[in-house]
Amino acid sequence: MAEAKQKKIFVLDTSVLLYDSDAVKNFQKNDIAIPITVLEEIDTFKKGNDVINLHAREFSRYLDKISDKNMLQKWIPLNGKTHGKLRVLNDEDSEVDSSDIFGKKKNDHRILNSVLKLMEETDRKVILVSKDINLRIKARALNIEAEDYETMRIKDIDHLYKGKTEIKYESSEFIDRLYEEGKLEPSEITDEKPTSNHFYILKNHSSSALGYYNPQKDLIEPVHRSTAYGVTPRNAEQTFALQAIMNPNNLLVTITGAAGTGKTLLALAGALEQRRNFQQIYLARPIVPLSNNDIGFLPGDITAKIDPYMQPLWDNLSFIKNQFPETSKKYQHVEKMLETDKLRIVPLAYIRGRSLSNIIFIVDEAQNLTPHEVKTIITRAGENTKIIFTGDIYQIDTPYLDTQSNGLSFLVDRMHDNDLYAHINLEKGERSELANLASKLL
Repeated sequence: MAEAKQKKIFVLDTSVLLYDSDAVKNFQKNDIAIPITVLEEIDTFKKGNDVINLHAREFSRYLDKISDKNMLQKWIPLNGKTHGKLRVLNDEDSEVDSSDIFGKKKNDHRILNSVLKLMEETDRKVILVSKDINLRIKARALNIEAEDYETMRIKDIDHLYKGKTEIKYESSEFIDRLYEEGKLEPSEITDEKPTSNHFYILKNHSSSALGYYNPQKDLIEPVHRSTAYGVTPRNAEQTFALQAIMNPNNLLVTITGAAGTGKTLLALAGALEQRRNFQQIYLARPIVPLSNNDIGFLPGDITAKIDPYMQPLWDNLSFIKNQFPETSKKYQHVEKMLETDKLRIVPLAYIRGRSLSNIIFIVDEAQNLTPHEVKTIITRAGENTKIIFTGDIYQIDTPYLDTQSNGLSFLVDRMHDNDLYAHINLEKGERSELANLASKLL
């Protein structure tokens, strides 16, 4: 009995279950309560092709399975010895009515009332878990302990892997040797085993060199500035990004950075430069807001509907084409690729269940994806497929995601130091002097 009292009760909000349908399994032996209002909201999300719709359906199936011979008003055991119990809260008549305090009665207030009623019934610690910041604030205003759902959340965003290291020397010995011999032993520049495909800027007072750790050869090799389909890197980080994209051993690449650092342009130029190595190039970006209904209000077929959301990709493609005269072969190559579907702009919602083979797939604005959505995309990869994710982890446009819980941050945190993966964070804006000035002063 004493052990049961030590267990906490976590009340899960709708946002948590739409983010992770397996959330009820991630609270160890503590018990889980689901307000009946949450079930009502889950029901409204069950139709559709987005990941939140998938999670709504998966959670409903799971709840139906574990409650097959049990009434959900009572505590029923979750599957597995390491899990606690679960019940649905259907009583909202607490002594304190949140609607009296916050005004209009809405679903959030009904959820809060369920938590308040549960707190009156038990002497155990009750915690509301929600990815909705405002709901957490309202809960704390009612003396309800509230926290974010932290599974699949980066703990220390300030130390998220950047992909590069700058090393300064008094002598130019190592810089000269990297240029002359084309290699350095890792032990010559670091005391630890380098991260796979990690980039290095070697500097001394008068010279510098760019290198990266090749895990296949266990050597530091030089990175040379090259041009991809008319696009030339303007700084060291862009040079690293293009090298990561062009390296055939890197099947997964992530490029992060603020607006104007060249993420999408470099990814697209690198893909076009490698067009002969793949049957198709796919370009995609999340449609924000992520909802089938939102896209339905626009006229036309699916291509016409997604075009406004994909305009930044078209802008970058136009920039690359305009590096060449209209009569040139490279300009004509891009036009022909578009005509023959060798270069396609696609909605992410339509790739579930597909196997993408012999494709280079660029996903722009990936910070607006959940970790589950990123996993869904990567697990579609078949033979000879390279996937490039680009985005700014500090520019989140999707509700319930932030710098620590979005799919791009999660991917960088989990994947670094894998031989198939390379990452670089771009820091310097290269769009224009005016754009840099605005970013710095406004």
